[in-house]
Amino acid sequence: MNFPPAVDSHAHIFDKRFPFVANAHYLPSENQQGNPSEFRNVLHAHGFSHGLLVGALPYGFDNRAMLNAIKESNGHFKGVALVEPSISDRDLLALSEGGVVGMRINPMFNGLRELTEPGAERLLARVKEMNWFVQIHCEKDNLFDVAPILRKAGVRIMVDHYGRPDPVAGVGQPGFKTLLEFGRSGNAVVKLSGPFRSSQQAFPYADIEPFIAAAIDAFTLDNCVWGSDWPYVLADTRIDYGPPLSCLERWIPNERDRRKVLWDTPSRLFGFTAD
Repeated sequence: MNFPPAVDSHAHIFDKRFPFVANAHYLPSENQQGNPSEFRNVLHAHGFSHGLLVGALPYGFDNRAMLNAIKESNGHFKGVALVEPSISDRDLLALSEGGVVGMRINPMFNGLRELTEPGAERLLARVKEMNWFVQIHCEKDNLFDVAPILRKAGVRIMVDHYGRPDPVAGVGQPGFKTLLEFGRSGNAVVKLSGPFRSSQQAFPYADIEPFIAAAIDAFTLDNCVWGSDWPYVLADTRIDYGPPLSCLERWIPNERDRRKVLWDTPSRLFGFTAD
């Protein structure tokens, strides 16, 4: 069956040909791993053609598994890498040539450290020159804490899982207000992904809908993308691809608008082309 092109803009892959680092922040359980072939099968089963892969903490700064998956995808995958501040210009260029479009930071786990350690200022400057995204994995008020450094650096940012706000604290909480400010700036992208990461309710995650609506309003559909977060590492309960995907119809009822979030916007931002 042929489907129109569509991008899953947030997924991780784990390939047993590439070992995890010894000091990994976490190790995914066997049933929360998936290799590139398995991810392609999941994509095709749900009508998707392309994917943005995100560097996974079990690999540390070793991006070989992701780069290999991109190489084998015939242009259907791009990536966001984990990089250390001491990375050389040559290695940054190699990542870019290998299909990487950004670097990810994890203030949710590391606070300000990744943006303040030696070499971080230079790395942000290089990322800006390369027109990469700084992809931010944060929760609650983490984004408020790191925002001054990011604004000073002038980099394009992309926020995972609409900032993982606290549903009880409302849209006025400092971290989410900062997310909306970035959205209105026009120089940021938000991922409408992982509702199960912040919701305190079971599917259909109704308590996070005010946050999704506010994010869409601030960022506009020109800077909103959708991602599955497959294969759902560290999830407390079983997650399947279909139910979170079905939320998109409720969040964005108009089919043409959904096509924008699933293809027009991510293909423009990440450089995908239709077959």
